[in-house]
Amino acid sequence: MDRDVSDLVVSSGLKTDCEIESMSDDEWSSEEDLMQQLEEDITTWLDYCRVAECIVCEHLGRTHCESPTPPEVFDFGFISFFLATARISPLPRSLTRGGIMQKDNDSGGPSTTSGLTGRLRRRRGSNEVPSEVVKANGSHLLVDDTKKYKSMLIRIYSSVWMIGGFAFVIYMGHLYIWAMVVVIQIFMARELFNLLRRAHEDSRLPGFRLLNWHFFFTAMLFVYGRILNQRLANTVTSDKFLHKLVIGFIKYHMVTCYFLYIAGFMWFILTLKKKMYKYQFGQYAWTHMILIVVFTQSSFTVANIFEGIFWFLLPASLIVINDIAAYFFGFFLGRTPLIKISPKKTWEGFIGASFATVVSAFVLANILGRFQWLTCPRKDLSTGWLRCDPGPLFKPDYFNVPQWVPLWFPWREISVLPVQWHALALGLFSSIIAPFGGFFASGFKRAFKFKDFGDSIPGHGGITDRMDCQMVMAVFAYIYHQSFVVPQSLSIEAIMDQILMNLTFEEQRALFMKLEQIIQERHFVES
Repeated sequence: MDRDVSDLVVSSGLKTDCEIESMSDDEWSSEEDLMQQLEEDITTWLDYCRVAECIVCEHLGRTHCESPTPPEVFDFGFISFFLATARISPLPRSLTRGGIMQKDNDSGGPSTTSGLTGRLRRRRGSNEVPSEVVKANGSHLLVDDTKKYKSMLIRIYSSVWMIGGFAFVIYMGHLYIWAMVVVIQIFMARELFNLLRRAHEDSRLPGFRLLNWHFFFTAMLFVYGRILNQRLANTVTSDKFLHKLVIGFIKYHMVTCYFLYIAGFMWFILTLKKKMYKYQFGQYAWTHMILIVVFTQSSFTVANIFEGIFWFLLPASLIVINDIAAYFFGFFLGRTPLIKISPKKTWEGFIGASFATVVSAFVLANILGRFQWLTCPRKDLSTGWLRCDPGPLFKPDYFNVPQWVPLWFPWREISVLPVQWHALALGLFSSIIAPFGGFFASGFKRAFKFKDFGDSIPGHGGITDRMDCQMVMAVFAYIYHQSFVVPQSLSIEAIMDQILMNLTFEEQRALFMKLEQIIQERHFVES
């Protein structure tokens, strides 16, 4: 009977483990919708159990049916058989991986996992295409997706809102961009904190979530305190009391953060409970990994913002351009799978997006580099308008058009900003290396068997799903800027920043008097 039922289950279209692992995003979504529908109707379906059992009895040649099997121990194979004969849609992945009727392991009730799993380990028919061949033929590619236009419209709608909001924040200035980064960080941390958390465990650990956020805000105070301390001091120079208070905070900033962390560490030790040590230490390690991922890239991002919005806006825009270009090139032309962990990514999308991103980097740098609001660094935390000497990077060089260029070409002279050559390096990185941040995120999600990090952005997933490549790009942009753009020798501004940050007013006045004396002596000797 088992073999007969198994063959009927095969004809009903049940999925194997390999096929489940190779499912595309849209298939996962449709399977989840079907699962929800089945859960809602499961009570009605259980009424069919007796009918299904009678069919099996008749198949075995019995003259009458036995009394219905109690639902809690009913073999799910009967339901599978009934669905097959009734031509009902294939069961969703959650049913094939264990069944709705499986009891919680903690309750001690019977489980149908082993029986159902055994039924799924069946022979492949001669007319069945291996999953590897299906994947090789590109069945999961976006170009073959029947719902691709609906998905595209949702993504476009969300993207327009995101780009519009992003442009408004950029217009508001450095401080508002920093606030936007903080909000994004909070949403990312929330999504990541919820990934491996089990509700029934957390219910026995009151205050554990609060402990996670304690570590989060301690890390935020430490990172932003180190980055923005001098700019905060420059902002409050007009008020002596407030300036003295800020200088004291800067001086004791590190020890304050240390004791806040130690307080969280002691809090964690005091919350340890018997039989939950492994879970608690796992969550403790998970919290620290989240802090590393979130604050490593955000610290570089904020540093880029205050060096000039240009060095934040250009790299972030290149990632967005690369993502959009890869989507549309893959949407219309994608045929060759790029990487197994992300089945919808294609070589056509990757190559087309790389070309579009590099060209966009060169053009966009010329446009953005002409606005002082974007190129001037911010030395304090004010919101006023900025004016500064843009420096040689943002002053155009002029080149005559060669003689062989046709006369109909509208320009005889072309202006190029030196920063455009740096933009080419950023464009190459954002198109070739930064996408591997997305591949890493795809592999991580598949490892833990979930589709997206969240659902806060329709058509895109969660905030973390949009920030995977941005994390890699922000770090590179800062390192590139510090290595190849910022002068490596000490500048007057850097020395003045150190003097203002580390010396009291009396010490600064003494230094001024000493410098004045040295200058007068040198002037006297030279004369």
